[in-house]
Amino acid sequence: MAYRAHDVVTRALDVLDAHGLADLTMRRLGKELGVQPSALYHHFANKQSLLAAVADEILTRGARPVTAERWQEQVFAICTTLRDSLLAYRDGAEVVATVHAFGLGATQPRDALSAALGQANLKADDVSIATRTLLHFVYGHTIDEQTHLQADSAGALGDEATVGGTDRDFASGLELILDGITQRSASELHA
Repeated sequence: MAYRAHDVVTRALDVLDAHGLADLTMRRLGKELGVQPSALYHHFANKQSLLAAVADEILTRGARPVTAERWQEQVFAICTTLRDSLLAYRDGAEVVATVHAFGLGATQPRDALSAALGQANLKADDVSIATRTLLHFVYGHTIDEQTHLQADSAGALGDEATVGGTDRDFASGLELILDGITQRSASELHA
């Protein structure tokens, strides 16, 4: 059976969710699809390009329209949607963060944040820094959450361990960052 690239990405997401990033190999994926691993290279030059397509699919599946008018609310919605998208798949945060860090894809959240922050009366450099800071917060927080969830499900955490971050922790951390950006925006306005 001939597979399209989208079919390969869909099956890769299934493998990711069932087995995690460490076991998402071209060999395992080929076996899951009933083809030789070399057949996958017809669609993807290497594993990195496959992971880029997987990351973009994670983001596409989790996308929600942002209807807020104020830039702060837009940023909050973009970051919350990004977190939810990453949490929807085992190791989703690690996949998307890695693809983004290597410049292979996963650009939608960056572009959306930059557009929202562009309304904040910030210098261009500050928009870039704020965008990267927000992405680092979302990726880092979500990777921490997923790591704790996986360790807890494996019984590796004791009763006293705090299991990952909470929705409240995430929202509070995001609000702290937004408070700083808002302060910078206000000082730029009065400069």
